[in-house]
Amino acid sequence: MANNKVTLHRVFTASPEKVYKAFTDADAMAAWLPPYGFVCKVHSLDFKIGGKYKMSFTNFSTGYSHSFGGEYLEIIPNELLKYSDQFDDPNLPGQMITKIELRKVLCGTELIATQEGIPDVIPTEMCYLGWQESLDKLKRLVEPNIPDA
Repeated sequence: MANNKVTLHRVFTASPEKVYKAFTDADAMAAWLPPYGFVCKVHSLDFKIGGKYKMSFTNFSTGYSHSFGGEYLEIIPNELLKYSDQFDDPNLPGQMITKIELRKVLCGTELIATQEGIPDVIPTEMCYLGWQESLDKLKRLVEPNIPDA
């Protein structure tokens, strides 16, 4: 598990504040975090250092669901999030640590996502695939600039 790590890099044409907000709002997370084919339910989200969260992803086709949760370990608004993840399923043991780094760049925001401690039964290429899909959904959420009526 210690070697199971993925790192992803993206640049968004949205401000760091807007990208950060997508990680702090339960409804936004439910919209972009699950990979394609899954729906997300956020059961709880206490966004602060030491705060906990709980959510579940459900496979839309089969109805199979898995739940997980964790704790916020480090927060620097608009710059850094670090949190733990742990599946409720005993077949997916261990604790993952996810770090999201945001940096203002000329055209918007650079994001670097690193996830470590992925359970051995989850192939890292599947983890990459899921994150790529999630980050595509995040892009579609944060990049449009839709004015109020």
